[in-house]
Amino acid sequence: MRGLACVLMFQTHCYDAWLSPGLRQSKFFMYSQLGGTFPAPLFLFLAGISFALVTEKLRTRNLFPAQIARTTIRRGAEIFAFGLLFRLQEYVIAWGWAPLSDLLRVDILNTIGLSMMLMGLLCWIVLSIERGEHARSALVLASAAAALLISLLTPLIWTSWRPRWLPWPLESYLDGVHNLGTPQAWLFPIFPWAGFAFAGLSAGFILQSQSGRRSEVSTFFGMGAAGLALVAVARWFDAQPRQLYAVYDYWHTSPDFFLLRVGMLLIILTASYAWCRWGAAQWGFSPLIQLGQASLLVYWVHIEFVYGRVSILPKHSVSIRTASAGLLVICLAMLILAFLRTRLKGHGAEILAWFRSPARAH
Repeated sequence: MRGLACVLMFQTHCYDAWLSPGLRQSKFFMYSQLGGTFPAPLFLFLAGISFALVTEKLRTRNLFPAQIARTTIRRGAEIFAFGLLFRLQEYVIAWGWAPLSDLLRVDILNTIGLSMMLMGLLCWIVLSIERGEHARSALVLASAAAALLISLLTPLIWTSWRPRWLPWPLESYLDGVHNLGTPQAWLFPIFPWAGFAFAGLSAGFILQSQSGRRSEVSTFFGMGAAGLALVAVARWFDAQPRQLYAVYDYWHTSPDFFLLRVGMLLIILTASYAWCRWGAAQWGFSPLIQLGQASLLVYWVHIEFVYGRVSILPKHSVSIRTASAGLLVICLAMLILAFLRTRLKGHGAEILAWFRSPARAH
């Protein structure tokens, strides 16, 4: 799933950065950006699933809830720090024309880190109350409830309940206002984006349950069926003549669109499972799996070659064919980088083990 998110991210960023102004009004560009609504939810959803796996692993070691929370929240803080470091790097590279406020922009890494810290807090509270298999069920329900609550509050946080009393760098983490006076759709505030992480957390705990492990195939396909149901329910809600909110922005704050995307994420999760168990991933080398194994690195690097000063094509001035060729170059280059990253990481561990071996001591 991370590999798919990387490819969707590449095409969204490449066409956004390179297509000429006239082509940015075309249906081609519209559909390319529509595909771009999935990479961020995918990354956050997978962060939630991974968080559930780590939490369950720590639970099997009989650690106290506070110890589990300390470990997981610390990891979230590290990701958040990476996000701040990434913003600093972008500012230094763009020295001279990037505004100082860019250092405080709420980007996807910041939100992933904050979401992990919030998930750690939720797990701490639930595990302090419940124990055993009941704790896992409570975690599933609490995570799903948190995701739903975030989606329902988002339209209000962006409009009538906006925390205008906060300094804009803090308010931006809630509604993405930045320093522009109104919430910005291109940023990644907690509302609604953290909701996808909590949805992934709930799915992760379901996969780790006894029934989930015992009937793995049924569990994954059950999630796919649930995803189809969520898509249908979301479309039905959106078609109703009455709306709950005074301001209804389907593409940015609507709980209906949030629900539809969660349904699509569950469908993609099932398809990814089938791909890995029975599909082409069994044939050997898989580009999507390779990209997924180095998703943070390729995210970090490709930004510079698409939006940065070392962009491989001139910005906002090329045709669809040229931009597509540039996209192919970016995909191949990031695949090679991911391949080298995973291979060098393995060789680095071997070299370190060799230097530490008893034979070398003599």
